[in-house]
Amino acid sequence: MRHSWGGYPHVQQQSTTFNDRRQLLPDGSILPFGNGRSYGDSCLNARGLVVGTEALDKFIAFDADTGRISCEAGVTLKQIVDVALPRGWFLPATPGTKFATVGGAVANDVHGKNHHVEGTFGCHLLRFELLRTDGSRMMCSPTENSGHFQATIGGLGLTGMILWAELQLKRVSNNAIDVETIKYAHLRDFFALSAESDRDYEYTVAWLDCLASGTQLGRGHFMRGNHAPTGAANLAHKSGRLAVPLTPPVSLINQWTLKAFNQLYYHRQQAPRKQARVHYDPFFYPLDGIQQWNRIYGRKGFLQFQCAVPTHNSESCIAELLQRICHARFGSFLVVLKMFGAKRSPGLLSFPLPGATLALDFPFVEGKTLPLFAQLDEIVMQAGGRLYPAKDAAMSRPTFQRGYPQWRQLEAVRDPNINSDFWRRVTGEY
Repeated sequence: MRHSWGGYPHVQQQSTTFNDRRQLLPDGSILPFGNGRSYGDSCLNARGLVVGTEALDKFIAFDADTGRISCEAGVTLKQIVDVALPRGWFLPATPGTKFATVGGAVANDVHGKNHHVEGTFGCHLLRFELLRTDGSRMMCSPTENSGHFQATIGGLGLTGMILWAELQLKRVSNNAIDVETIKYAHLRDFFALSAESDRDYEYTVAWLDCLASGTQLGRGHFMRGNHAPTGAANLAHKSGRLAVPLTPPVSLINQWTLKAFNQLYYHRQQAPRKQARVHYDPFFYPLDGIQQWNRIYGRKGFLQFQCAVPTHNSESCIAELLQRICHARFGSFLVVLKMFGAKRSPGLLSFPLPGATLALDFPFVEGKTLPLFAQLDEIVMQAGGRLYPAKDAAMSRPTFQRGYPQWRQLEAVRDPNINSDFWRRVTGEY
């Protein structure tokens, strides 16, 4: 039994493990499964079998002079950093968890705080091997089987099993990040800070208080940073040992705990600006310091809403979304806002587009969460935006197909024996 990180929807499904890249895929309806960090139902296949890749955990090659690394699909981003960073290399693009697998990073074309500089994970892929359920194997790159290369990047695991991948890493001098945190008072300040920071800072992101309204709408903390320069010392860091030991019967996230958290978090920094040199781990992966943090949402789980909105509509759309959430008195303690850049991914269904992206987590509450999401989806659609399939458990078929008009091109090369609950839901194949 395997499930998504969000725990919603909760389905019964069978699972098996793919033990060796020389073997063949099992018969029947299957879906490749990484480390279960996808939030919605893109990693679920209730009508068939999910095939785990955790045994595909071997490194194949690493050139410490060029930064090219090849590894099996079940290797985690943490394992890559552990091997590469002591030799002066780091991930060119990384999501908010280091526990995603390479296969998952490709299938969801993950992005990070430096999208405006480096684009998505797929922008740095050199090649990978794809295994289809008919037993055929394909080497995919920008010049070899390029159609399958493009469809697999962001293709949600539907084109075949990624066996291994080769990735170009980025050169760094140490494990430290120089960060400036700016406490700002209103959403318009975020957009001004983003415009000011994009040229000189590789990493930019903001946390905001989703319960603030009126003259304080969108207030938050804007963080911008760069890798520390040559000569800076490596910093010591102890991995967090905090853990949520069990799943409570009800969500610990409610309007009272949210209000208290957001107030305390916003005022935790008294000075308008704060500079620090920090270890990369808490900067890139703050939630990884709390094991099984998803349990705080209780047995019914949670859903994430993440949208991307074109630049010309970003400020008005994000403001309307926040106003709607605040009016519903139903928010999130982890609200992330950043700007995407113009660098295009080779991925056919890659999520980012030039503009803003907003991400929030909501506990599942019967009769409340899904109606709110429907309202938020409509606001995003009116602004010409789209939602992130890797984080979605609720968007409608029209919402998906309007946001991703290339979906039929993916369907044309989808492995006919690979499917997911998400794909059936958004394409109408029931």
